[in-house]
Amino acid sequence: MNIHEYQAKDILRQYGVNVPNGYVSHSIEEAIANAKKLGTDVSVVKAQIHAGGRGNAGGVKVAKNIDEVEDYAKEILGKVLVTHQTGPEGKEVKRLLIEEGCDIQKEYYVGLVLDRATSSVVMMASEEGGTEIEEVAKESPEKIFKEVVDPVVGLMPYQARRLAFNINIPDELLSKAVKFMMGLYQAFVDKDCSIAEINPLVTTGDGEVLALDAKLNFDDNAMYRQKDVAELRDLDEEDEKEIEASKYDLSYIALEGNIGCMVNGAGLAMSTMDIIKHYGGDPANFLDVGGGATAEKVTEAFKIILSDSNVKGIFVNIFGGIMKCDVIAEGVVAATKEVGLEIPLVVRLEGTNVDLGKDILQKSGLNITSADSMADGAEKIVSSVK
Repeated sequence: MNIHEYQAKDILRQYGVNVPNGYVSHSIEEAIANAKKLGTDVSVVKAQIHAGGRGNAGGVKVAKNIDEVEDYAKEILGKVLVTHQTGPEGKEVKRLLIEEGCDIQKEYYVGLVLDRATSSVVMMASEEGGTEIEEVAKESPEKIFKEVVDPVVGLMPYQARRLAFNINIPDELLSKAVKFMMGLYQAFVDKDCSIAEINPLVTTGDGEVLALDAKLNFDDNAMYRQKDVAELRDLDEEDEKEIEASKYDLSYIALEGNIGCMVNGAGLAMSTMDIIKHYGGDPANFLDVGGGATAEKVTEAFKIILSDSNVKGIFVNIFGGIMKCDVIAEGVVAATKEVGLEIPLVVRLEGTNVDLGKDILQKSGLNITSADSMADGAEKIVSSVK
């Protein structure tokens, strides 16, 4: 789950992480009032969307007076920002963060992720702040420093101090940088984050260490115990089909192709998309119905796939382990009848009760094409759509 920058900063404040003062604004009038409330000579008008690269897309402006705040608010609010993370369709800006300006001396990067290689949380830092960390890793990997955190004792002050030394934080600000990193780590752990990224972290002319930008992503599986975080979810930032899928515990991600996919298991879903591409087709979605799908879930999955007007055919690829093929077959038949399916449908079943499942499909009297293998199914659906 993602949240906005201003929400991330509100969380970080609770952990003693220093962030600029600012207020969220939903209208031009509110933006002007908030800029006056800040009372600073310089204000920053920042678009709030769930995507990076806002500055390069014109979503971050520095205003030197109230008139400029008004002009920039008019320019940005309601604008569709297209960044490298939004895709070509972009995202509409529905709220702004009006924030105090600061005297930036130097920009740095600090972030926390779960490193699968060590099965531990890793804090990364670099003095190449303001740049995408992927670019730094590609162009100057020696400028990224890492500290693996022991889960028993957590991030230790000496580790934070070593990172601060390595990225050349000024000596007089080391203690503030250490406090910043310790607070960031605690927020990461307490709030079940999957990513905590400060880019840039800045040192200022008045001797402060600030999170100029903040990105927090959270583990969806932990939301049952993070009620306060779950309330921060902004449905306007999410695809309607993905929201609907989450109601039925379906993992759905919209893509740009025309072949709808319904699969059980993330690995099989990715393999299915790959093999569709191999045969010259384009998947319209990633949809994992999970290991315990019912006929109802299969029906809802069909409805979600078909709500995408680009879909011209559907490939159902199920390997039945815990999930039984006959249950899937019953769901496919029920869904096909309920939605009045008129586009090509190819079904490949394998695993528990596969013969029973195939028999249900065959006796349904519906226009369902069976496939003997994943490759056979992919080839048939691509051919049907073309």
